[in-house]
Amino acid sequence: MRPSTITKHPTESGLEGPQVVPARSPQVTRNPLWKRKTAAVSRWLHIYLSMVSFVIVFFFAVTGLTLNHQQWFAKQQKTVQYKGNLDTHWLTGKDIPKLEIVETLRTRHKISSAVSEFRIEDGQLSVSFKGPGYTADAFIDRATGAYDVTETRMGFAAILNDLHKGRDSGHAWSVVIDISAVFMTFVSISGLILLCFPQKRRFSGFLAAAVGALLCYGVYLLWVP
Repeated sequence: MRPSTITKHPTESGLEGPQVVPARSPQVTRNPLWKRKTAAVSRWLHIYLSMVSFVIVFFFAVTGLTLNHQQWFAKQQKTVQYKGNLDTHWLTGKDIPKLEIVETLRTRHKISSAVSEFRIEDGQLSVSFKGPGYTADAFIDRATGAYDVTETRMGFAAILNDLHKGRDSGHAWSVVIDISAVFMTFVSISGLILLCFPQKRRFSGFLAAAVGALLCYGVYLLWVP
């Protein structure tokens, strides 16, 4: 608080005496209502959307590193082959019972991934199963019913990398990726809006954003084939 100002004024007897005059407090200028509401909403969105999407943002950050260095995890890949026989009645004629063949292969070899391809040829059938970090290819002889299954498990890092790319991960995970992209977009936009309000940091903040964008563009121009 500012101290009160003491001034001297003449009294009735002609003598001057001290009189306390309250000092004027400085006028506080407030931002317009729309600015305060915009800042409050942007702050709320930035905080809570960041917390909701924290795990998925952290996941995509880490898997971006593992995806860029897949050679670090090349030794995790394991390949196994299986052999077996199917009922030849399923393999003759034009109406091939695809569901029965697929479910038989799933049950015998504990395959849980989705079917990516079922090909019917004159001499053989081929069935491919694919999932994150996983492939299984079965080749079935239509004359004898004998089949070979080659199963490849590429390790935990490959699972994370495929989830990062959304490859062979199904519709539900595709929706998760879309929602994550929307969350991260709103987090970025709300952060830019918040940067517009503090005058002392506005210029330096936008300057840093511009420098980061120019650096990325420069790397693209100079070193990306």
